[in-house]
Amino acid sequence: MTNEVYASPEANLQEPQTETQTLTIKEILFSFKGRIGRKTYWLSLLGTILIYAVFVGILTAMTGGKSEPSGIIMVLFALLYIPLIWICLAIPIKRWHDRNKSGWWILIGFVPIIGAIWSFVENGCLSGDEGPNNYGPVQKQ
Repeated sequence: MTNEVYASPEANLQEPQTETQTLTIKEILFSFKGRIGRKTYWLSLLGTILIYAVFVGILTAMTGGKSEPSGIIMVLFALLYIPLIWICLAIPIKRWHDRNKSGWWILIGFVPIIGAIWSFVENGCLSGDEGPNNYGPVQKQ
């Protein structure tokens, strides 16, 4: 009697898989599942920085040059930070997935100096897996 629950997974490695996925902007920015390539990674980060800079400029202009911003301005800054933190976690996690590594590798950024360099090289410079990996199919460019 064979117990299939404890059987090892079997992959069909003889047939090349060309399956791809297309992520929406919402999935790229707010989901922790899937993979993104280098181009999408850099464009997402640059777009996020640009949008954030515009919002900060608007909120700074609303203070009118005061050294102490009003309470409503502080609330707007706080409301802006919540989705920004989420986005700044989701984008690199999907990039780590493209390198076939766990999203927990994002924590390497806490290692002084070496962590930032490692993260930049892995996510920004090296290409991801050519075919499907543990985190899904290749993203369609």
